[in-house]
Amino acid sequence: MAEHRYKAVVIDLFDTLVNWNVEALPVMQWRGREIRSTTPLLFSALETALGGRFDPDAFAEAHASVYSEIFSERAKTDAIEITCLERFSRTLKLLGIDEDLAAPLAESLRQIHMGRVREVTWAPAPRIDAMKRIARHLRVGLISNFDDSETGHLIMHDTGIRELFDAVVISADTGYRKPNPLIFKKILDLMALEPADILFVGDTPLDDVLGSKGVGMHSAWIRTRDRQLPEGIPAPDLVISDLAELPDALGLQK
Repeated sequence: MAEHRYKAVVIDLFDTLVNWNVEALPVMQWRGREIRSTTPLLFSALETALGGRFDPDAFAEAHASVYSEIFSERAKTDAIEITCLERFSRTLKLLGIDEDLAAPLAESLRQIHMGRVREVTWAPAPRIDAMKRIARHLRVGLISNFDDSETGHLIMHDTGIRELFDAVVISADTGYRKPNPLIFKKILDLMALEPADILFVGDTPLDDVLGSKGVGMHSAWIRTRDRQLPEGIPAPDLVISDLAELPDALGLQK
């Protein structure tokens, strides 16, 4: 147990505060194998809008192509964010859908997809209790790499502890993702703190550990499944296996 020296704890969202259950998504056949995806949920809206022009296989292929393109764009050094709405807009454009039809249809697909993502996402009770305990002693904030602003904020509302957080930054609101320093500087501005005042907590070595350490924050890594830090990632200040362990690790009174 280590006595804390921080003014604030800022956390990641997915796989840190909340989990999402991919097993609750529909099963579909994709390139000869079964996968879990929201894609089958989109087919009714697509068929209604496109009629006989709708080809499920062509849509799935176009969507996969666009997703791969976006993944590559996000992986560049500036770590830009590309929203869920933009992903569906690009997919429909690739399929040759007229813009007048594509714009409202892309929004409909976003709502369907994100509706199910929200439904299968929850915050385990021990993590909620941990954040309540932390918030009695320290200020708290959150930064999430998430490609839909509305749903990111709704998921935070669903946890029942949104009011504990001084600031919540969703990458879809900023146009950039962790580990881009700009998203960390955004939380610093909102909370009016210096980097050394903050312990950042997350599960992803590149985004959370390297990103936070790169701007001068302290870092706590949530290490699961006996993972090792990749080469080039600085050592975190603290290693835990779940957010629920953090109050005891910081020596916070109950």
